[in-house]
Amino acid sequence: VLTCILVIIHHLRVRSMMKDSRWLWCLLCLPTVTSFSPHYRTNQRSFSLAVSSHCADDNEAQQTDQFSRRDIFRSATAAVSALSFLQTSTTFPFTVNAADDVKPVSISASWSAIAGLNKAESTDFVSFDQSAYKAMRDDPSRTPLFQKALIERLNSAPGGPESQTVLDLGTGPFALFALLAAEAGAGKVYAIEADPEAARNARYQIKRAGFSDTITVLEGFSTDVTLPEKVDVIVAEIVGSIASEEGAFATVLDAHKRFAKDPNNPASWIPNRIQTYAAPASYTLHNMFKPPAFDWEKLSGEPVRFNCRDQGLQLLSDPVLVEDISFADISNAYQQSEKKINLSFKVDGERLEDNEDNFFNNLRAGRMDAKEAAIVARETSRSFTGIAFWPRLTLDAAGTNIVNSRKYPDGGHQRSHWQTVLPIMTPTPIGGLSGGDTITVTADFELPDKPTKTAQYTLNGNVYPSSA
Repeated sequence: VLTCILVIIHHLRVRSMMKDSRWLWCLLCLPTVTSFSPHYRTNQRSFSLAVSSHCADDNEAQQTDQFSRRDIFRSATAAVSALSFLQTSTTFPFTVNAADDVKPVSISASWSAIAGLNKAESTDFVSFDQSAYKAMRDDPSRTPLFQKALIERLNSAPGGPESQTVLDLGTGPFALFALLAAEAGAGKVYAIEADPEAARNARYQIKRAGFSDTITVLEGFSTDVTLPEKVDVIVAEIVGSIASEEGAFATVLDAHKRFAKDPNNPASWIPNRIQTYAAPASYTLHNMFKPPAFDWEKLSGEPVRFNCRDQGLQLLSDPVLVEDISFADISNAYQQSEKKINLSFKVDGERLEDNEDNFFNNLRAGRMDAKEAAIVARETSRSFTGIAFWPRLTLDAAGTNIVNSRKYPDGGHQRSHWQTVLPIMTPTPIGGLSGGDTITVTADFELPDKPTKTAQYTLNGNVYPSSA
């Protein structure tokens, strides 16, 4: 077991992140990791390092870490088998009173938008490293659709693309959308970037591409920047894995007032609408590692972030809409920055059967013994861990050019640089679920009016079995 742990430490090069011995417990959770989150921030107060996952594809992960997810899974499952963690199973935690009435099981979680992520120095603003920016740029489900939306919008202008002024909010080190706008013929482009290093790199990329006369980079938070003129189109790809977690609400609210010529026109914004979808989910490692061997409460509400293709997470019901932010009418839609919504989910019996097969195949791909894999898959598929969240973006005014981070409408797995965010809402999985069981949650999303402040997310609810 110790050999397995040391091999994992060596290949993933995490020794520099280990601030104390508590991290050794985390290493037992490494089968979830495709590669470490590019915007992960080491946090001595939590155990989230090992369960933070970068939504890059498997080839990228292997090139980066020289140790594939499957290799990690094999080592970790071998350790698990050796320690006989899988020989125990949780009894169903539903309680029955004297009248045989089934009582609901309480669930909850609370976290900040930057929990487990990098943040800019002296702020609570989410920041990214080079690998994260590359993952965004190279995401085939994102960048080509943004390019298409931008070209169509500029070409639709009565005076042609050259008559249009474009703003790229959060241009990043590649000045990606600013350059795409210039290449599409925009007459003038402004690019705002808060991170000094990213702004320097953006200027370099712009000069290298020969667009220094067309594109002007303005350094600082957009709320502190003044443009010399208002613009026709604003590209605002400041969308988190929970759509609002990167400060989109506050940033767009300010841009709506100060930067856009026609802020109430959906055609002024790319994207013009961002949404967050949610569904209850099961998670393999939550079932494989239980107290006292592993204390999930030490995450202190910090969510687990999954590669959107990770089969270690499966949804228990159809997704529902949680956030819906229209940039064109953001002032009217958000009179206050705190929003609560009551959610209700019905566990889907067919999904439970499919999830069991998916979990089994995933565990077997990691070379877990077939008998053990069958036990874990059966238990996990009928358990609740938390509510999973992921974003969806509408890029054009017609509502036909849409970016999905998970498949729509069923929430199926697919490649995306965005992640699926899963707060752990119960110390041990709530097991014994069946089709028709109800899960209710009140989601309290507190969105600040300044992008340098952090959004806060709170979930409270109950799991109700359909019958005793």
